[in-house]
Amino acid sequence: MTIRLALKIARWYKFCTGLRISTMNLKECTELIKNEAAALGFSACGISKADFLESEAPRLEEWLKRNLCGNLLYMADHSELRLDPRKYMPGARSVVSLLYNYYSDIPEKEKAAYRISCYAFGRDYHLVIKKKLNQLIDTLRGKIGEIEARSCVDTAPVMEKVWAARSGLGWIGKNCNLIRPDSGSFYFLAELLLDIDLEYDSPAVDHCGKCRRCIDICPTGAIVEPYVVDACRCISYLTIELKTAIPEEMTGKYSDWIFGCDLCQEVCPFNRFATPHQEPAFKPNPEIFEMTVDQWRKLTPRRFEELFQGSALKRAKHEGLMRNIRFLNR
Repeated sequence: MTIRLALKIARWYKFCTGLRISTMNLKECTELIKNEAAALGFSACGISKADFLESEAPRLEEWLKRNLCGNLLYMADHSELRLDPRKYMPGARSVVSLLYNYYSDIPEKEKAAYRISCYAFGRDYHLVIKKKLNQLIDTLRGKIGEIEARSCVDTAPVMEKVWAARSGLGWIGKNCNLIRPDSGSFYFLAELLLDIDLEYDSPAVDHCGKCRRCIDICPTGAIVEPYVVDACRCISYLTIELKTAIPEEMTGKYSDWIFGCDLCQEVCPFNRFATPHQEPAFKPNPEIFEMTVDQWRKLTPRRFEELFQGSALKRAKHEGLMRNIRFLNR
């Protein structure tokens, strides 16, 4: 008997004999998860049955076929995992979707020499949220019993916005961001894959209607049609994901973004309901708003490391950030 087969038999035996899970019923387990998520600072929590994303499969295939992914070639890799979380985590039964507010309404950002997406003002969200997910898993194992779980924060092959919408946390808007009717779209998304059944939430309803503010505001025309974004034209892609030279055709299309872009969110009517986050780790470094254009242009690798230690801006690296600044000042 192989080790893998022995482990499968052991897990099945524990499940059948009731030793694997506590006496909590589905409702109690579901309420526990949502209550503990709230206690850790998550803004919302919704749950869906882990299943194949049948309706999303042709959309993903068409997006890739139209070459709208740019150099995000990983989107084409392991598409079977993206479309079915049970293949990413064998035995998965439930997808727990979580939102974490990052909206920052501070006047200093309007005076800054260059603009940075407000999600990157503070500490890298991957580090902050991953820690909270691990705490949540530990709590659940302590109160529910021996469960298999996998945490996902942005980098896993999981279609986060699709699962969040399925879980009733909001709908995917025309700018392809998840939008909540009562608080907008300035949220980080995360998931837990669990091998237990839970009570599942109903999908959200789309409220975009005839609005096209996000489409009209985009200076590079990245939203090529409602609900479809061409990554190659997106300022966030150009300033973060693109590792080669920014295409000449983008010259003069946008004026002051050097890392990410919030334009399509800023004009969304539902973001008038957004409230500032309460996460200390996301508190911005005031120095980045005080730097002059000349100071940005002369930013050294050492100073870059000092300013953005533990920040999401490290993704662009010093070389990438300076490329973005040079492109705007040619």
